[in-house]
Amino acid sequence: MLFRLIRPAIFALDSETGHRLALRALAALPSRPSAPAGAMAVEVAGLTFPNPVGVAAGFDKDAEVPDALLGLGFGFTEVGSITPLPQAGNPKPRLFRLVEDGAVINRMGFNNGGADAALARLKARAGRPGIVGVNIGANKDSADRIADYAVMARMMAPFSSYLCVNISSPNTPGLRALQDESALTGLLDAVIAARDEAGGTAPIFLKVAPDLEPADIDAIARIAIDKALGALVVSNTTISRPALRSHHAGETGGLSGAPLRQLATQRLRDFRKATGGAIPLVGVGGIATAEHAWERIRAGASLVQLYSAMVYEGPGLGARIARGLEGLMRRDGFASIAEAVGSE
Repeated sequence: MLFRLIRPAIFALDSETGHRLALRALAALPSRPSAPAGAMAVEVAGLTFPNPVGVAAGFDKDAEVPDALLGLGFGFTEVGSITPLPQAGNPKPRLFRLVEDGAVINRMGFNNGGADAALARLKARAGRPGIVGVNIGANKDSADRIADYAVMARMMAPFSSYLCVNISSPNTPGLRALQDESALTGLLDAVIAARDEAGGTAPIFLKVAPDLEPADIDAIARIAIDKALGALVVSNTTISRPALRSHHAGETGGLSGAPLRQLATQRLRDFRKATGGAIPLVGVGGIATAEHAWERIRAGASLVQLYSAMVYEGPGLGARIARGLEGLMRRDGFASIAEAVGSE
């Protein structure tokens, strides 16, 4: 209710300023306990998630407010993307609300304060409850991007619940080429070796783009199974453009929010089929209600993540969706989320 009252004031600001204010407001919240594990708990990659609703990477890029988000009722949160060195990202403006479409276009470009700053925050929260994943990326001007991912895995593995390898952002030139079969194999080998060298046990998640061909999906699925990844995160933003009404529709960058829902759901089904259920899936893209999340779970997702919908509905959305999911689970006769995964 509070968010709905202040939303007009936030929307009067440019999108990036509004986002910074949201982070400051979350940082000022009194400490609250993380969501307890109960009937909605889900086991993925050896981790027990109190509920399947998480915050997607991009919202808390620098690990500033993970505990505040967990205190709002999210089952987990994913910070980042974080790169070895600080980088400013692409020129502003680079974040756009498409209000008429319930969507967002961003071309942020992995803007973040760098690994050292984020690591200090993660070390400071070490030992606290709650699942906090770290989404890792490479610097735009790096001469060896695979080495960047290895550096990030080595640094972050001891202080993260899981590592998410992000090779699917459309806003770093050439990054999506790492989804190619040979490049991906070498990348994952380097990340796994670096994690092991650091003595970390964090499972490795891989975030993929929705803009993939069938052969790409099959190859990624094979590699994910071969490397025993903890999960595939399906999917990042899209460079495709369905029919949009907003005057920002022509902006370059990745599109997220409601117009991505159909494509992201279909891509999740594609990966469920390609993996045969052998790898857990995390459904992302256009989820704004409990019904959307339930559809994604029935299509094969063990977990779901939100970001763009919070722009329009506020940070309390995660808890509302989790409560709604429990009702839908019981309505359809399932005793647990795990029973419902892929049941469509």
